[in-house]
Amino acid sequence: MSLYRVLALATIASSVIAVGCATSPTTRFYTLSPVRVGEPTSAVNPIAIAIGPVTVPDLVDRPQIVSTIDVNRVSIDEFARWADPLKSQVARALAEDLTQLIPGSVVSVYPQRASGSSHGVSVDVQSFDSPKDGGAVTSAVVWSVRPSKGNAIDGRSVVRENVRGAGYNALVSAHSRALAYVASDIAAAIQSARRQRF
Repeated sequence: MSLYRVLALATIASSVIAVGCATSPTTRFYTLSPVRVGEPTSAVNPIAIAIGPVTVPDLVDRPQIVSTIDVNRVSIDEFARWADPLKSQVARALAEDLTQLIPGSVVSVYPQRASGSSHGVSVDVQSFDSPKDGGAVTSAVVWSVRPSKGNAIDGRSVVRENVRGAGYNALVSAHSRALAYVASDIAAAIQSARRQRF
């Protein structure tokens, strides 16, 4: 075997070893969080609220965070992931926001519904858009408040919330604030349904 060939094989072998030993980026996990938007509404009697079911678009119903590049392209980041399914996080964030907005409320999340819930809330997230490089997140959410007695109240909340800073932390925080506005609309509908009962 020629010296040239031996050197070439040695170079290839060292390259393979170097690539195998290289560290991949660290995967980071993110969660939506409750945000207080305004003053709580008054509640005289305790109220049990059940959130669910919650649906999200198939495009974002995955562990990876999906960002919008333009109208025809998205980016799916393997190293930026939701800590648990997005639909579960949306339900939990809305439940915690409603707990703050309606004092005395006991809010559960489907399928762990509170027994004897006086109000059920279904949520269909129609869009959950995350800009790749700054800008504003947008969400369109169709929801329905179903009191145990009386007529359902249907609504649609469309929210655009600026991303305050760079990176996924800022992006997820913007989505949390957007969901808090959706929770405010749902809380107003629940209070309206309660007034119709009395």
